[in-house]
Amino acid sequence: MPLVPMKQILDEAAKKSYGVPHFNVNNMEQAQAIMRSASEVESPVIMAASRGALKYTDLIFIKHLMMACIEKYPKIPVAMHLDHGNGLESVKTAISLGFTSVMMDGSLKEDAKTPTTFDENVKITKECADYAHKFGVTVEGELGTLGGIEDGVGSGVVNLTDPNQVKEFLEKTGVDALAVAIGTSHGAYKFKIKPDPDKNLLAMDVIRKIHSMVPKLHMVMHGSSSVPQELIAQINKNGGKIAPTFGVPLWAIKEWIAAGVRKVNVDTDLRLASTAAIRKVFYESPEKFDPREYLGPARDAMAALVKERFIAFGSASHAFDYAPATLEDMKKFY
Repeated sequence: MPLVPMKQILDEAAKKSYGVPHFNVNNMEQAQAIMRSASEVESPVIMAASRGALKYTDLIFIKHLMMACIEKYPKIPVAMHLDHGNGLESVKTAISLGFTSVMMDGSLKEDAKTPTTFDENVKITKECADYAHKFGVTVEGELGTLGGIEDGVGSGVVNLTDPNQVKEFLEKTGVDALAVAIGTSHGAYKFKIKPDPDKNLLAMDVIRKIHSMVPKLHMVMHGSSSVPQELIAQINKNGGKIAPTFGVPLWAIKEWIAAGVRKVNVDTDLRLASTAAIRKVFYESPEKFDPREYLGPARDAMAALVKERFIAFGSASHAFDYAPATLEDMKKFY
């Protein structure tokens, strides 16, 4: 199955009420881990390039990493997504390179730190949606801001999404999906205590209210890594110094999906899995120096985690449910 618009992946997920994980790609090992597991469990894939990845790897290199995945696994539907675009130029660049989906994070100014007003967000997001849709490209917007800072993105302040603004935002911008803020944050340091249903660390009512008001909206959750405690323990056992921290539990993500979330962004978990595997090699076999001897285990660890997420979010076994759409098809739709 060829490269597909992300909108098709989300539309199909909505039909059967499952979520699709979005994984950020920085290098070959991550890309291979994602696709190996997707092929094993037959899941559609959303592969993304973040601001930090672009700075580290370069957009052209990432594009060809993703295209290699599509060539290697031609039957798996893959959307190439730009994560946290910060202006029309970044969106134009991604589209020119063949990305089938872009996020315009109009919740922040171009410095990716300063929150915008509602009207400012609407203006830039609409400009990007109008441009992208001419090419059949899916557009994700954001309303509200997350805590934390990762890859240079984030205000460090949580501003929960106002459900009463969502319908107006959708009507004025025309986006296909919307990232909402309910208390999650970028990075590994999300919560100092373990979330549970009684501690109200996550504003689950915001998601439920939005879904009741706009039931066909594809909601997106950023900052959704679970920060597995066994990975933290392994890293620290083998020389790391990660402070106590907790991520978003899988039970919460499953509740989000039941309430209309269709795309769940996971990045930190892959970093933790990779680091835990590499530290283990270095600690147990300090004589090793061949990158293949530690990047190979890192790739295997990431693949295991990715597989778990495909299964937990419900996207496993759904790769072949539908015939692939093209950007040309989506041009006619828009």
